[in-house]
Parts: sequence; structure tokens; C-alpha cells
Amino acid sequence: MQSLVKKQSAKLGLPPGTLIHIGEQRVNQTQIRSMIYDQSRVEEHEFTDPMQCKRLASEPGVTWIDVDGVHDVNLIGRLGAEFGLHPLVLEDIVNTNQRPKLQDFGDYIFIVIKFLDFDEAEDEIASDQISIILGPDFVLSFSERLGDEFRAVRQQLRDASNRLRARGTEYLTYRLVDSVVDHYFQIVERIGSRLEDLEDRLLENTAGNFLPELHNIKRELLFMRTNIWPLRPLMDELKAASSLLLGSEIRHYWDDVRDHVLNVVEMIETLRDMGAGNLEVYLSTIQYRQNDVMKVLTIIATIFLPLTFLVGVWGMNFQHMPEIPWKWGYAAAWAVMIGITVGMLWWFRRKRWW
Repeated sequence: MQSLVKKQSAKLGLPPGTLIHIGEQRVNQTQIRSMIYDQSRVEEHEFTDPMQCKRLASEPGVTWIDVDGVHDVNLIGRLGAEFGLHPLVLEDIVNTNQRPKLQDFGDYIFIVIKFLDFDEAEDEIASDQISIILGPDFVLSFSERLGDEFRAVRQQLRDASNRLRARGTEYLTYRLVDSVVDHYFQIVERIGSRLEDLEDRLLENTAGNFLPELHNIKRELLFMRTNIWPLRPLMDELKAASSLLLGSEIRHYWDDVRDHVLNVVEMIETLRDMGAGNLEVYLSTIQYRQNDVMKVLTIIATIFLPLTFLVGVWGMNFQHMPEIPWKWGYAAAWAVMIGITVGMLWWFRRKRWW
């Protein structure tokens, strides 16, 4: 599980706008892919020179430039210079510890969201920061790794009959954000299945050690909540924004994304309550077993208390003890001790203490 506390010490003392990559390098080399499209055509390119990006963006249609890998600060800086991006925007792109947010710079809108995926190899949730620049005729997207987060969007753009080809940059931005939010449901459903399975195993076998698994699920839910909760005000800002880049004709699409975010947040809260309930059940079973053990030990100690008293009395070295020379003294002592034991067990049973 990724750490919930992000390290920012590498930027101490540096002026604002300094480009320093903070985070894990996910790819060996930064890859730039572009798609230029309108209703009649779609062109795809791959290159490494940021100079080509600006030239492609000047062509008719909508230009989508997707950058995988943000560790190359020189390349990000050159790309930002080509499109006139603010130094603080570039700083936020290469600093992968940003929280989801939205900033309106007039000529463009800057959006940061988190793509969450389940890492099968590490058996944990992996996070990928997605930075999106919404311009009048271009969209820039930056991700930490080379992945297929937007594979469905690319396939739709290749389909000439898809309405995405006839829409502008805002609709493309909506589709990118929506594809990230939709992926949250897969993670939440996976954790929900794990919790339900854990609950069944917990009820069937109360003697198992489920604490590590419960703790891991709790951290995963907290990690998801930390990365998804800020999307609620972000969606409200998108809906209320007065930027010319955001038209009123697709406001209802942003409302739909907001509903999905709220749904995911509610599911996370439900799973957190469910996990807390499972933890309480597990701790209660442990306490019950401990109480059961203590009850047995207490009964044993209580039974042996009068027996120990009698043995102590009969073990004293006095000459004139009437039981010592008695022929049936040994048998009588055993009879008394057995009678006391049986009588106490009967009494405990009657009182339902055992």
C-alpha cells in the first residue's frame, strides 16, 4: 500500500515554479502520443520532440496530446513553453503528490485527478496522477506511467460514427475524467467482495487471525477516500465555472460525473462502516475467547481453594489430630474432597456460571 503521508522535502528552500520530479519514475522514457480529429478524419502520431506538439495543435480540428511519464522535467518544461503554461502548472504536473483540484488560467483550465488501479503483482491499490490541460482547440494529458487509462476513449475516437468525433475539447476532457471516475467502481467492488468474503470466514472460523487483512482493507479504503473525496468540490467548481472554455451544453454531463463521484464516496463510506463492524466482531470474538478461558481458570481455582484448605489443615504436624489415627480417615478425606468438588460443580451449573 502506498504511503498516506507524501514526502515533499526535495523542494525545501526552492522558489515556486522550480521543476523537480517528486514521486516514483514509472517509465524509462517519456512517450508522447497525439490524436488530431474532427468529424471526417482522425490522425495519430508518436514522437519525443515537444516542438512537434505545437505544430500539430495548430492544425484544424481537436488535438489531444497524451504524455506518459513526467520524470523528464526538461521535456515537460519545453512542452509547457510551447503552449504557454504557467510555471506553477508545470511544477504541479511533475510533482505527483498533488491532490485533485481545478484551476482556471483564462486561456486554459488545469485539472488534476487520480487514476486508481489494482496492482496484481503487489496486491495493492496503485495511484497514477492524471494532469489535464483544457485549451480552446487542444487537450494535454499527463500521466506517470505508460498505461491504458484512456484506451476506451482512443477506440471511440477511431470510430467515425461515435459522437465524440463531433464534439470539442470540453467533451473530450469530460470523457477523460469520466473514464477515470468509472474505474473507481471496479476498485470499490473488488474491496466490497473481499470484505464480504472476510465477513463469511470470520463468522465461520472465529479462531483465525484476520487482523492483518482487516487492517490492509482499512488502509485501502482510507487511501481511496483521500484521493477521491476532493473530486466532490472539483465537480462543483466545474459546474459553476464561468470560463468560455466550458459551455452550457454539456453541463449535464459534468452533473453525471459528479453523481458517479458521490456514489463512489458513499460506497467507500459504507465499506468503511462494514470493515469497522467486522473489526468489532473480530475483537469481540477474541475478548469472548479470553473471557471463556478466564472463566474456566477461575472455576478450577475456586474448586481447588477449599481442597487446598483441607490439605493444608490435614498436613499440619500436630500430635492430637483425631483424623490421623482413624482407620477410614484417608477414605473419608477423599470422600469429602470429591463431595466438595461435585457440589461446587453442581452449584456452578445451577447458577449457569459454567
